[in-house]
Amino acid sequence: MEILIKKHGYVLNYLNIEAPRLINEVCEGQPVVLVDHNEFSQSADGIEKAKIETVVDHHRIANFQTSEPLYYRAEPVGCTATILYKKFKEENMEIERKEAILMLSAIISDTLLFKSPTCTDEDKKACEELAKIADIDINTYGLDMLKAGTDLSDFSAEELINIDSKELSKESFKFQVAQVNTACIDDVLKNKEKIEKAITDFMNVNDCKLFIFLITDIINSNSKAIVLGDTTVFEKAFNKAVENNMAFLEGVVSRKKQVVPVILNVL
Repeated sequence: MEILIKKHGYVLNYLNIEAPRLINEVCEGQPVVLVDHNEFSQSADGIEKAKIETVVDHHRIANFQTSEPLYYRAEPVGCTATILYKKFKEENMEIERKEAILMLSAIISDTLLFKSPTCTDEDKKACEELAKIADIDINTYGLDMLKAGTDLSDFSAEELINIDSKELSKESFKFQVAQVNTACIDDVLKNKEKIEKAITDFMNVNDCKLFIFLITDIINSNSKAIVLGDTTVFEKAFNKAVENNMAFLEGVVSRKKQVVPVILNVL
């Protein structure tokens, strides 16, 4: 929970609200709605026994099945908040300023202020309309929010690799792709040895065969990756040699569109 508070602290402080309660486990038969994810490995413990009533998402559909029919809405947009905004409009529901800021903050974060290749015209349109409701300037607010989110100085190596980390698999090959955003990649790499140890410990405990830690430069739209485990998969996917456990990925900023699909294609 502490990691989530640090990462989204700018928005929470801007709105003067507390972080929402984090639910780590759900009970058998408990009604739930999955938002911004569908893979059970990325959800709360016990999710496979819960009653999933609705899913709203913008990711690939994988390792997902239910025992009963459900409402499922997935669209190929840059942020799930764009879909939520459309649902508000479809239901003729009034959007309060706080809700508008939360949704546009999510869109800005997911699309890196529209720089990510995942960004669509629908995301831009939704953000512009939400900004009018919130009465704020998208670029000024967005840059301030993104810059605030790049201060990683207070994070331990263990926290860094878990700020935004996703478990994925193809058949028996389980791998992890984590990502942090920064304005200076070298600042993060000062703790490279500690990060590598944290990754190694994680892999040993979680039977992970490949771990990719993306350090994304939001200013220049590039990433450096620390790669441990079966590096041959990574090298084949990106046609890049992993040297000293690292590789530079020019123009790569999106895990969802530019990293995960490429790894899955190789596997």
